[in-house]
Amino acid sequence: MIDFLAVLNYEHLDNGLFLTSFAKSLKKREKRGLILHEDSEYTERIIQTGVMRDEATIRCYKDLNHRLIALFADEGISTIGLNGFQKNLILFDNESIDIDFQLIKDLPNEPMILISSIGLSKNSNKPVPISISSLAANLCEEFKVDKIDLFSIKQNSEILIEDLPKSTTPKTTNKLFRDQHIPKSFRLFDDEIRIQSPNSF
Repeated sequence: MIDFLAVLNYEHLDNGLFLTSFAKSLKKREKRGLILHEDSEYTERIIQTGVMRDEATIRCYKDLNHRLIALFADEGISTIGLNGFQKNLILFDNESIDIDFQLIKDLPNEPMILISSIGLSKNSNKPVPISISSLAANLCEEFKVDKIDLFSIKQNSEILIEDLPKSTTPKTTNKLFRDQHIPKSFRLFDDEIRIQSPNSF
């Protein structure tokens, strides 16, 4: 059983204070959850060392997956980490996403499951970044999770004081709110999500 589905977006993954706050909140969660993550600005830093973008992107996803598991472990959170291209977990073909849900269901009953949004291309048989919003929507439906939990991208949102709405639909919400709070990869998302700060999660 999956109790919640949280997404760590590009805008969050280079923010150490955000990630520490998120991990501390995650520790308080007593039920099993799915956490998805994108890549980060670390991709660009790898490219600056002379690595090609495709290789740099894959390396970033892998490194972030390991780093997040280590961060959660420091807080005493047991986590299983997977990159989406491993074990054919996520296959991608012409913008369609096929997920091996049974593989996730068969995982050991650890409190948290961490999955990166990089799948295996059916055409090239190589890892490729995929739409994290589509991935989240598919997982949310399969595991009957109430709503996807997203986190505000507003500067200093880890100590956000203002009240955030409990739920909103990114595509149709107020543009100012969307630009201030909704991660870029979810701004055209047409289902309800919960928008949070890491402390309120």
